[in-house]
Amino acid sequence: MAHGLIIAAPASGSGKTLTTLSLLSLLKARGIDVVGCKAGPDYIDPGFHAAATGKPCFNLDIWAMRREGLDGLLARQASRGDLVVVEGVMGLFDGIPGFSARENGSTAELARALGLPILLVMNVKGMGATAAALLQGIVTHDPSLQFAGVIFNQVGGPGHRDILARAAAEAGLTVFGCLPRVAELAVPERHLGLVQAREHAALDDFFAAARAAFGDALELEGIVAAAGEIAARPANSVLLPPLGQRIALAEDAAFAFSYPFHLEQWRAAGAEILPFAPLADQAPDASADAVFLPGGYPELHAGRLAGNRRFLDGLRAAAARGAVVYGECGGYMTLGSHLTDAAGVQHQMAGLLPVATSFATRRLHLGYRAAELLAAAPFGTPGTTLRGHEFHYATILHEGDAPALFRLTDARGRDLGPAGRRVGPVMGSFMHLIDRAA
Repeated sequence: MAHGLIIAAPASGSGKTLTTLSLLSLLKARGIDVVGCKAGPDYIDPGFHAAATGKPCFNLDIWAMRREGLDGLLARQASRGDLVVVEGVMGLFDGIPGFSARENGSTAELARALGLPILLVMNVKGMGATAAALLQGIVTHDPSLQFAGVIFNQVGGPGHRDILARAAAEAGLTVFGCLPRVAELAVPERHLGLVQAREHAALDDFFAAARAAFGDALELEGIVAAAGEIAARPANSVLLPPLGQRIALAEDAAFAFSYPFHLEQWRAAGAEILPFAPLADQAPDASADAVFLPGGYPELHAGRLAGNRRFLDGLRAAAARGAVVYGECGGYMTLGSHLTDAAGVQHQMAGLLPVATSFATRRLHLGYRAAELLAAAPFGTPGTTLRGHEFHYATILHEGDAPALFRLTDARGRDLGPAGRRVGPVMGSFMHLIDRAA
């Protein structure tokens, strides 16, 4: 039976991701059959998990996924290895504002639902005995949670380690590591988070450096022993139906935000996935009955995309023959008429939807979304409610009179109005779909 644990922290910026990646790489190097998962809707961290383990990383989202879907994804990951390591999101109890940590989509809610123990990562730079108070507060805040232990990050010399050991003992926690300060292991970031794993030419060197820096600082045997059993769960739930039978998938540095769990489930349902690279001026397969343009970074490559005629003409040809052409976030921007880049230069896009967007005037749009489908689509009939999230800095300069695709509410139930557009078989919005609501 597979075992699992959840890596969590008191706050964002504590070192969860670096610790998780180092732990995954070290476990694999020691011969442990380990697989990763990521709490929440994040697209980027799972790519690093997959690079560290050599296995797909699935998201586990307690708010956006139905329970049967969540259980099915965990069961699938548990079938791939002996140990499942789930990286949490934000601070342990942080989630949707205005809700308790039992219903706010937090890492704590996920840990409770999955019944897995929590391994805390605490940044203790500039902190000594105060760590005891913070740890005691965390472990007693919700008695229903299980705690495996703690890893201290940004630790100084032997005196600092002694103080932290006493602090953990006072909270009843086992210390599984004291990580030194290693500035050169910082992972580059950009406006949507870390730079994608696929864009790191020296990723193997990064993992080798992490193993060298932290290999002697982490108690791997103790961490493995502290993991909890993963209860048997059915693994046959499909979150979203396939877009078609033969799905042309845009996949490169500009269109990287497709969920591996969706693609795997679509294949299991009998769909064929046909990847193509827009940045290489590849067109979608002419035999495809659906084209999926996921989110990514088209705003960073707008000039190049605008000049790739085979790619743009291929999208137009797919729409003309009646294939479903669906774009999310960056894909939605690409299906529009124009995209203005950060320098204020306007680039012509596919022109299949009456939408013009800009990255020159930035405003953060971030949060979970519930979407009522306003027209028939591959993922449901009118009135179907879906769940997902929105995360982008682009602004809409113009949306024409074409019918809206969704009506949105946020996670607190506030009406956000109509969203997205549909013209014949072409449709899209800034929302990233994850699952049906019911």
